[in-house]
Amino acid sequence: MPSKEAKARIKINRLLDQAGWRFFDDANGRANIQLETHTRITQAQLNAFGENFETTKNGFIDFLLLDPSGFPLIVLEAKSEEKNPLVGKEQARTYAKSQNCRFIILSNGNLHYFWDLRHGSPYVITQFPDPASVVGYKRYQPNPAALVSEYVDEDYIVLTQLPKYRDEAGWKNADEREHFIETNRLRFLRPYQLNAIQKLQDAVSKGRDRFLFEMATGTGKTLTAAAVIKLFLRTKNAHRVLFLVDRLELEDQAKKQFTLLLKNDFKTVIYKENRDDWTKAEIVVTTVQSLLSDNKYKKLFSPTDFDLIISDEAHRSIGGNARAVFEYFVGYKLGLTATPRDYLIKFDHARPTTRDPREYERRVLLDTYRTFGCDDGTPTFRYSLLDGVREGYLINPTVVDARTDVTTQLLSDEGYAVLVPTEDGIDAEQFFDQRDFEKKFFSEATNRLFCKTFLEHALRDPISGEIGKTIIFAVSQAHAAKLTQILNEMADKIYPNQYNSDFAIQVTSAVADAQQFAINFTNNNLSGSANFLPAYKTSKTRVCVTVGMMTTGYDCTDLLNLCLMRPIFSPTDFIQMKGRGTRTHNFTEQVTAPALVAQLGKVAKTNYKLFDFFATCEYFEKEFKYDQVLALPPLPAGESVERGAGETVVLANYENFDPDALRKLNEIKIGSEGMKIDRMFFDRFQDRVKQDPFIKTRIEQGQWDAILDYVNTHVLNKPEEFYTLEKLRRAAGIDRRLSLREIIEKAFGLIPAFKSKQELLQDEFDKFVADRKPDSPESILALKYFFQAYISDGRVRDMIDRKKFNELQTNPTFTMQDYKAVPERWRTEIPEYIKDYVTLNQFLPS
Repeated sequence: MPSKEAKARIKINRLLDQAGWRFFDDANGRANIQLETHTRITQAQLNAFGENFETTKNGFIDFLLLDPSGFPLIVLEAKSEEKNPLVGKEQARTYAKSQNCRFIILSNGNLHYFWDLRHGSPYVITQFPDPASVVGYKRYQPNPAALVSEYVDEDYIVLTQLPKYRDEAGWKNADEREHFIETNRLRFLRPYQLNAIQKLQDAVSKGRDRFLFEMATGTGKTLTAAAVIKLFLRTKNAHRVLFLVDRLELEDQAKKQFTLLLKNDFKTVIYKENRDDWTKAEIVVTTVQSLLSDNKYKKLFSPTDFDLIISDEAHRSIGGNARAVFEYFVGYKLGLTATPRDYLIKFDHARPTTRDPREYERRVLLDTYRTFGCDDGTPTFRYSLLDGVREGYLINPTVVDARTDVTTQLLSDEGYAVLVPTEDGIDAEQFFDQRDFEKKFFSEATNRLFCKTFLEHALRDPISGEIGKTIIFAVSQAHAAKLTQILNEMADKIYPNQYNSDFAIQVTSAVADAQQFAINFTNNNLSGSANFLPAYKTSKTRVCVTVGMMTTGYDCTDLLNLCLMRPIFSPTDFIQMKGRGTRTHNFTEQVTAPALVAQLGKVAKTNYKLFDFFATCEYFEKEFKYDQVLALPPLPAGESVERGAGETVVLANYENFDPDALRKLNEIKIGSEGMKIDRMFFDRFQDRVKQDPFIKTRIEQGQWDAILDYVNTHVLNKPEEFYTLEKLRRAAGIDRRLSLREIIEKAFGLIPAFKSKQELLQDEFDKFVADRKPDSPESILALKYFFQAYISDGRVRDMIDRKKFNELQTNPTFTMQDYKAVPERWRTEIPEYIKDYVTLNQFLPS
């Protein structure tokens, strides 16, 4: 049996081979030339190094990795599996200096560190970088002192947009200056944004390489990020930047913003649109989900491809498994978030419950702060909503408490009770709470009351007098469709022939061109413009009804009303939703007639209304004082529940009692490849979804919520083929439970094959190591065994959760001895991590 040292070397050789390295392996105390064709070193190259080049006065170099020209690039110090790779740190430094190498890899075959001797400390990596990436990274010459001393003034971005702006006549003329700035779309940094840059420079001067900006929605995080990007690229502290977003629409938005702000100095691309030439750009924008799918980030990129990684809405884009993408790369890390860590002031930290979604969000936020080196809860820079309001950059809402009889009862501890006929024909009480609204319980009358209340109390446009532009947040696609229909019916009665069913429009992922609808709403041309006043450009459509599309990063400064017609349990979602209305706006800018502009002067947005139909503010904030409380009329008797929708419908089971004799019995063992009919069944399903134009379009746009909803509604469980998820799983012949998304990804070639249970377990453990960076590398195998056993063995998981450790004594798969080998800290932390970030369902048998 190979020794632990030999096992480590075998693993390291395999990893180097996979990464495409040419290298010398000093196994058994001598330099061996690798014999594989792609790693062969010529005798001339060998002679060029001189005799005994691989030796130092303290011994032999374990592995010497060569650049494409055959010269030393990285020293790899190998340790046996039970040793911490870091114990060889100083020895490797000596070896690296002897070979004039800037880079070191420390590895025991299971845990690996990458170390740039010119920048920081060894950094955990889950995969070896490839040669081309390290060669490119070598050109990166970090100079923190240059970054710290760089002078950043309010025109830092403008000097890239229009370098000689001060020489322009429009700038010199004070009366024309404001128009000049707007026409050229010049973006000056505000004082608090300059302060953020200064705080980052201070942190770098103290040797830190992780930063977190906590900035309220509407305070210009993207502009601030652009200034940070320019700072790093201009001072040569980064040669390429990765900007991670969590939504598809934000990808395009970020690219447009960085192009506007930085295009004269730096090129910005969206990765999926530039797969072949992204290396020619300094700024690469992508969604974290696209990289996480099938671990594409490991296949598409090397750990050294980016020197600055920025996570927009950090708590989302690095939440859960997505943090593995973020941690994979070596370099500076900046997180941007609008959600303060101490927002959950009503949540009782001392008595958390696993069912309380605020507990999960609290842990996610704590992880976010920890990831960026802010364990004490203090971000690198903070600028709150109240700061923005106080300094005149943001607007606080008028919050309207608009609870109905039904929503009030749904919010109560007892819930809302209705009589539901059972299968025995007896009426029985069934209780619903706020989580059941619209998903299990539906009330037509409640929805109509919501819409009527909004129309009667909404803020009006200060120039046209019509209902101010509004976003309504609904529970689901179906709920959004119902609300849109009700609003258009009511608007037609209030304004006959004025809107023709364009008053409200559903903007959800299932609606074709929904993303363009959102853009048109911002640009004031959704369904047309100037519907009331010809000289005033404002959208004909006044209300967009959405579910989640317009929550994060959507800019529409002239919004005057936001309606929460759904219960909200996530503080992040709540902050994002109410943040849509906080931006200031001058309505006169939309007036096209000069005479009217002169007459009106500046008509500023000073307020917006937030309609709270489910006491969301009270849910998150203790003793919240509403600005306006509406006493809504009670629902008419008998109208609280739409018949059939709030009832439990029990389908009668069909039982056939006719006798039927067994004619034949035969058993056939089916191999792992499955029956031919199963494979054909799976192939037919693939053909079906690939030919569907709706699915094809949404695949290109990455709208997975819409795709899954559509397939569940229009493809599965239909009489033509009767595709079901269970039948598809069986037909695939994989040893675990596949998700519908995986099946569709395979159909469209987005993943080459389904991963086995063991492959998926390894992926999850790699993500865990990248995120938590275990401080006991010598126990890495014990951690891995425990991690995988807890995920895959329900019996082991139950013993650990119930603290019935004595039962491990007789357990055959994971024993008490295995458990004792796990350091005490990880016995608690691993189960907590898995509960938060790993979907156990995917590991169940198919």
